Amino acid sequence: MTRYPLLATGLAALLACAAASPASAQSTFRIGLQEDPDALDPHKGNTYVGRVVFAALCDKLIDISPKLELVPQLASSWTISPDGLSITIKLRAGVKFHDGEAMDGEAVKANLDRARTLADSRRKSELASIASVDVVDASTILLKLAKPDATILYALSDRAGMMLAPKSLASDVAAKPVCSGPYKFVERVQNDRIVLERFADHWRKQDYAFDRVIYRAIPDTTVRLANLRSGDLDMLERLAPTDTKSVKSDASLKYVEITGLGYQGLTVNVGNGPAADNPLGRDKRVRQAFSLSLDRQALSDVVFEGTYPPAIQAFPPSSFAHNPDIKLPARDVAKARQLLKEAGLDKAPIDVEIQAANNPVFLRLVEVVQAMAGEAGFNVKIRSTEFATLLREQVAGRFQMSSVGWSGRADPDGNTHVFWTTGGGQNDGKYSNAEVDRLMNEARTRYEPAERRKLYDAVQKIVQEDLPIIYLLYWNWPYVVSAKVDGFVPYPDGIIRLNGMKITR
Repeated sequence: MTRYPLLATGLAALLACAAASPASAQSTFRIGLQEDPDALDPHKGNTYVGRVVFAALCDKLIDISPKLELVPQLASSWTISPDGLSITIKLRAGVKFHDGEAMDGEAVKANLDRARTLADSRRKSELASIASVDVVDASTILLKLAKPDATILYALSDRAGMMLAPKSLASDVAAKPVCSGPYKFVERVQNDRIVLERFADHWRKQDYAFDRVIYRAIPDTTVRLANLRSGDLDMLERLAPTDTKSVKSDASLKYVEITGLGYQGLTVNVGNGPAADNPLGRDKRVRQAFSLSLDRQALSDVVFEGTYPPAIQAFPPSSFAHNPDIKLPARDVAKARQLLKEAGLDKAPIDVEIQAANNPVFLRLVEVVQAMAGEAGFNVKIRSTEFATLLREQVAGRFQMSSVGWSGRADPDGNTHVFWTTGGGQNDGKYSNAEVDRLMNEARTRYEPAERRKLYDAVQKIVQEDLPIIYLLYWNWPYVVSAKVDGFVPYPDGIIRLNGMKITR
């Protein structure tokens, strides 16, 4: 059973985690997370909340700015060879891991090689273009690529670029991760809390005000907000849309939001087993009709209090690959019915099953989709299931349409290649188009954003017609912090960065 310890009996546990003196208690920052992270091993982890914790625990070679620009972190600079087949990375001097080891070229090689070769590493595909990692000297590494790869630097700005202390790699990393971030690991109580404390030798220690950071897993959004209002939390991520108005009118709280890099959509099974053999899977005109039956702004207004921007493409407005010429279509039930008539499907309602996670908010989303599509001739049935089961059903091909989201990546390739290309790791609908494959793979070899944008524009002309995924809304990252907290800057990737933040009590 999931516990929500902060409201009553867990207050003593929280106080036990913090130091006893009032001054020390003031320097403890407490963040409420919507889920409990998975493995605290950057090479194995796969959850958004895990990335939130890693931001304080594990520095990366590269980071991104709020405008999605690549900026140095553990790497001080990098140079790409004229042929695009090698990248020379200079490392920041004087950086130490939490165990006192030097963060040098050998450490970087050990980490990248582990991420590339570990049997259960989830970073393998992100680093697949690396042929070798060579140590030039203590402060320089050379990445030799099998082919030019414009995505590799952005991969190094996420978990693939997080560095672990080499000596710790021989043990269970997730049980006690040893990194080089501004905070070091203290303890983890599953489904309850993760506790970190300040790393005194961090290279940017002056930018971090808190002595201790406590992440609390509190899945219930009402409970999470109640804990913030009572003072048992200082910040929460992902406020329920229905609570937005009350938070904005509460002088003791600050509401902060930013449009993210991810989206919520409907993945269509177009080729994954017998379940794809239905009108929606066989005929793109049926998918086009389904899309036209939806009013995306109304979806946002009804389900998310208007906070989730409507979406029609995989690339959010903050991405250089976003194409503003692809306009959000107005709902057109008449045109949807005409498309179904052209497909020979206008005589009776078309049965469609959508599987959805049994989250109240996202169940409400598919219920509104159900009502809208019904007016165009679709008989939509909803199959509710646990999220983990939903993902398993997708992979196995036991679905017609699946309501699923993606938290998004700074590089546009991360929002598309694994979903659109033949054999892509997240292409659960088994969409396959040779020209899409060619264009997507070529885009990976171009380092100039303008050149990549042309290729993505060409891909979108195809995908907008084929509709293997019907995009609905862009994710919005809504945060709430205590009015006593200053300095929080939201990023489109949704990751909470603690530098510059402080509490004024």
